[in-house]
Amino acid sequence: MSLKLKQLEHAAKHTFWDFIGCELVEHKGDQVVVAFDILPHHLNLIGIVHGGMHASAIDSAMGILVMLARPEANVVTVNLNMNYVASTGEGRVIVTAEMIHSSRKLITAQAYARKENGDLLAFGTGTFRVLEKHAPEAQTGNNGRGMIDERGTRT
Repeated sequence: MSLKLKQLEHAAKHTFWDFIGCELVEHKGDQVVVAFDILPHHLNLIGIVHGGMHASAIDSAMGILVMLARPEANVVTVNLNMNYVASTGEGRVIVTAEMIHSSRKLITAQAYARKENGDLLAFGTGTFRVLEKHAPEAQTGNNGRGMIDERGTRT
């Protein structure tokens, strides 16, 4: 595993990525593979993986891909299109993301979620905005105005 991948994995601890249980399986060239084991909290009321879980895993896989492509910048999702093909309620889901197009300010990627046997579950495309690393909104998460603590005070 490369140093950049180790740094991303460390930075992801205690974030949404960590909460949903995704793991980085492989990175080679313009492709990233992530996976998650289906757990009870990934399921909807009818016992299949919630569409939002597929969307989150697909968005996250593409996000890692574009972060690796632009390590000098921050990238954020500006558009995500999802297509759901089949359902599953158990096992492991493998998500493969690959680059479609990259320009100075926008990157487009696609990803496919499959069962371990290769059956397609969902696929999506995403467009990501490339931001300067030190943009105030990227540092504070509140358009450069600081954060609001639990008492409602701006910090």
